[in-house]
Amino acid sequence: MLEGYLPLFVFLALCIAFPLAALLVGKALRPSVFAPAKLESYECGIEAVGGARGRYSVRFYLVAILFVIFDVETVFLFPWAVRYKQLGWFGVAEALVFLGILVVGYVWAYKKGALEWV
Repeated sequence: MLEGYLPLFVFLALCIAFPLAALLVGKALRPSVFAPAKLESYECGIEAVGGARGRYSVRFYLVAILFVIFDVETVFLFPWAVRYKQLGWFGVAEALVFLGILVVGYVWAYKKGALEWV
């Protein structure tokens, strides 16, 4: 009964051993003493002002999340485009309903002020 799980355990051992081995080899090969310039927040020639952890407006994250959500949802149009001839007018109606829901979402986000930077 246990012999059926042997490949799984071997794969699990490899999955644990490979990253550990890579980390150990990297630690052995990399320099252990860094130059002070390497420890700076930025290396563009300008002295760093303040900490590296700056504050960003929540609107930035909100717009980014909305972009990802609506961009991923439009990926669902690709299967309709591939099977356009097989779906016929039913597929067109489904695509229009889906796009209508996306437009309602955009209008709602715009009215809430989620897409304004001011």
